[in-house]
Amino acid sequence: MDASLPQTDPRYSIVGSNLALTGKQRELLGLAEELGPRFAERAERYDREASFPFENYAELRAAGLLGLCVPEKFGGLGADLKTYSLVSATLGKYCGATALTFNMHACSTLWPGVLADDLDMTPAQRAEHEGHRVVHFERVVRQGAVYAQPFSEGSAAAAGKAPFGTTAAKVDGGWLVNGKKIFASLAGAANYYGVLCTEDKPQLSMRDTLYLAVPGDAPGLTITGDWDPLGMRGTVSRTLVFKDVFVPDEGTMMPRGVYFQAASRWPHMFTTLSPTYLGIAIAAYEFTVRYLRGEVPGMPPVKRRMYPTKQIAVAEMWIRLEQTRALFLRMLEDARVDPPKDARLRAYAAQYTIMENANELCRLAIRTCGGQSMLKSLPLERLYRDSRCGALMLPWTAELCLDRIGREALYEPGEED
Repeated sequence: MDASLPQTDPRYSIVGSNLALTGKQRELLGLAEELGPRFAERAERYDREASFPFENYAELRAAGLLGLCVPEKFGGLGADLKTYSLVSATLGKYCGATALTFNMHACSTLWPGVLADDLDMTPAQRAEHEGHRVVHFERVVRQGAVYAQPFSEGSAAAAGKAPFGTTAAKVDGGWLVNGKKIFASLAGAANYYGVLCTEDKPQLSMRDTLYLAVPGDAPGLTITGDWDPLGMRGTVSRTLVFKDVFVPDEGTMMPRGVYFQAASRWPHMFTTLSPTYLGIAIAAYEFTVRYLRGEVPGMPPVKRRMYPTKQIAVAEMWIRLEQTRALFLRMLEDARVDPPKDARLRAYAAQYTIMENANELCRLAIRTCGGQSMLKSLPLERLYRDSRCGALMLPWTAELCLDRIGREALYEPGEED
């Protein structure tokens, strides 16, 4: 690892100490740690204004991290899902909104990149995909383009239980997209929106899901609605409306039918929201320790660590954090195409545990640090609000994770009562 990159206390590192990492992974984590403190300085302003972190993205671009998950043969850094998750969680310690929106961008290169390489395609599909992803990856690596990934529609589609209501009709040279996406992070900030939609046929089918990159300035695309939520305010997740929006054939991000295959065979592709919230959990624990030790910058150096009640609370937080981090790291080791059943169930369990425990750690932090922790001048109340949002995020909300674990644990494929 480059000795010039910052060293992190293992207690507050995503990986702790002694986890086997490649030299490249260590360097990327060091780079994220280097950027992080500046992201943390700006986080309160983005939250207060509900404004997008453009300055942070400028630094991500300058550091080459917009190409984090672009394969090396296309000029990117070649991060796989594990490496991406470790970097994303590190960013999440400093600014949850930046890490969460970065997820949408990174997945727009991870899914058509290394994940798609594991999927079955005909020679014609493979050639089509190779040609199209050259276009997308060139935009990211050479032009610094930012991709979003609007998913939700207010129906069962984003949960994987129905076709997307946003449709795309085939026309000469491309597609005409019509529909709506809600909670569309990076609204107004992305250069391209990777829209999941259904091919417009007499009978809509999940198997006909398309993944198309809609230019941010495309005629017929409008951004509507206000954005004043509880947490994750810097994501600026407003509503996108598509009215006969033309997307050229080269805008296809996966060939017909391949996204449905990915969603069925690469379930860990939907765990990429969880690193942000693990980062928030670590940030809450770190703040609590520093606060009780009298080491929070800008505050009087008053120590509160000598009280048994504070010590017990920190012990509870550490145990919960270690349980969460251990499951997260194990889940990343499981990630692959066609994982066995126990690995799939563990992925649901990891998602649920991270989202719920992040908020619980923030709750414990506020209770332990006391009244001052609720001040807007300190990060805990923002961490608490941001952490509460994780369990609500599709496609794997906390409720859906419980539902899938219970059903898949009791039923084998094809069984019914």
